Amino acid sequence: MPVQRNQRLTEHFFQCFRALCCKGPPPARPEYDLVCIGLTGSGKTSLLSKLCSESPDNVVSTTGFSIKAVPFQNAILNVKELGGADNIRKYWSRYYQGSQGVIFVLDSASSEDDLEAARNELHSALQHPQLCTLPFLILANHQDKPAARSVQEAYLLQLTYFMFLLQSTTKIQINRQYAVKLSSGEYP
Repeated sequence: MPVQRNQRLTEHFFQCFRALCCKGPPPARPEYDLVCIGLTGSGKTSLLSKLCSESPDNVVSTTGFSIKAVPFQNAILNVKELGGADNIRKYWSRYYQGSQGVIFVLDSASSEDDLEAARNELHSALQHPQLCTLPFLILANHQDKPAARSVQEAYLLQLTYFMFLLQSTTKIQINRQYAVKLSSGEYP
């Protein structure tokens, strides 16, 4: 009999403690699967490292793909980063399935030839059957470099017929609060 009483007392204590302190388990944060693409050197890996609170200083370019869970207060973004080298880009479409959004990172300080290549890859992604209905976030990265094009100049990507958000970024100024707003569906 004393064992049952101790067990009931323990259960009641636990219920009281949980009601006072914890109020139950926290609600599960929704998870979203994104794909992050862009040419080599555009800053995809640095961007994701910064968003994961890792040091972006010792970043090595992604040669195949990597997956990072980017935690925010209201959501978790599972981002598949795909390498941007010529020999890898032809395989990008194999990783699109299941994506719920796309991050395209553009080196805003790149040469005209690289900008043209980025434009072509972006247009291919925008027209791909698995991505054409998804939200796109286009980041004009490397804004801290002297040769960087402004966001307005980056409109040279000729995206006339698409809805998108184009945002400028630098390695240093990645704003987690802005990303939180985007992940919660609050658009500027």
